[in-house]
Amino acid sequence: MPLTVHVAPHPLLDAGAFVARFVQPIVGTQLARPASAPFSTSEEIKTAVRALLRHGGFKPSGRSKPASEYLVAAAAEGRFPTINAGVDACNIASLHAGLPISLVDVDKLDGELSIRIAPDGTSYVFNPSGQTIDVSGLVCLYDAQGPTGTPVKDAQRTKTHDGTTAALSIVWGTTALPGRTAEVTRWYRELVASIPGATIEDVALAPASRR
Repeated sequence: MPLTVHVAPHPLLDAGAFVARFVQPIVGTQLARPASAPFSTSEEIKTAVRALLRHGGFKPSGRSKPASEYLVAAAAEGRFPTINAGVDACNIASLHAGLPISLVDVDKLDGELSIRIAPDGTSYVFNPSGQTIDVSGLVCLYDAQGPTGTPVKDAQRTKTHDGTTAALSIVWGTTALPGRTAEVTRWYRELVASIPGATIEDVALAPASRR
């Protein structure tokens, strides 16, 4: 049975998802970086992604801008991060696509997964030093303990680490860019599949039940 994520109705969200499994901890994996990508980002994509994040009332600016925008700035400044094959593949896909991508450790997730807009007062720790981010109004990946991944910053408690052997990716695409989520997710899967010993599993994105 594939991993299932229940997605609440959202007029703009067009998400992609898959699970990557590694035969050894992620820190020991290597990625052959592609010489080119089949797509590139643009101001149109940046605007569409920000509109997706604004839908629930979140303000995607300053330190709360989409993660993909940080990667574009880092690449322009010659400081694009190199961490490990799993994270590097995620960052490369996000950089070229202009779409934020969450990457979380499957074995750290707790219970049923869902995607929905965070209610007012929602915050979580996003780095090892204990800094928090307020994600009220932002579309989020949830598990039983609360938010775990967002288009801005992923929660520290479920981030991948040196010992990760299974990682869930969520591509935060938008209906304003028809077909782009599928194109990006397909290429991103190919990047991860090129890592020696990596296998890819589909994820079911199912409509959340109305209660």
